[in-house]
Amino acid sequence: MKFRAICENHLYQKAYAKGKRAVTPAVAVYILPDYAAKRLAKENPMKKTVNRIGLTVSTKLGGATVRSRVRRILREGLRAVEKKQPLRVGFLIVIAARSAAVNMKSTEIEAHLSSAFATLNMFRPL
Repeated sequence: MKFRAICENHLYQKAYAKGKRAVTPAVAVYILPDYAAKRLAKENPMKKTVNRIGLTVSTKLGGATVRSRVRRILREGLRAVEKKQPLRVGFLIVIAARSAAVNMKSTEIEAHLSSAFATLNMFRPL
């Protein structure tokens, strides 16, 4: 599944400043209600409310190839988490990689993401 990306810098800044945060050794997850979710749902061809996802990997973690690999692993971990249990919709979700994420596999990242989402109460009840 392809994710809807956060494209504006001010949304990242709002999520960092005003959002709820859960930190694990591998990732920091910031959650903020998306006030444009209703408008974006009307524009969506399927008329569904979705989350907007932002991934950040600092240059401190390594060169371009390392950062790209970490982003791919974060995306795959997020897909796996959503496949197991769906997330609540209508939020801005910013996932910031930390230094421990460089040496991890996608299954380990998945475990860190699921614990962060559980801390933030982001899982939709079944």
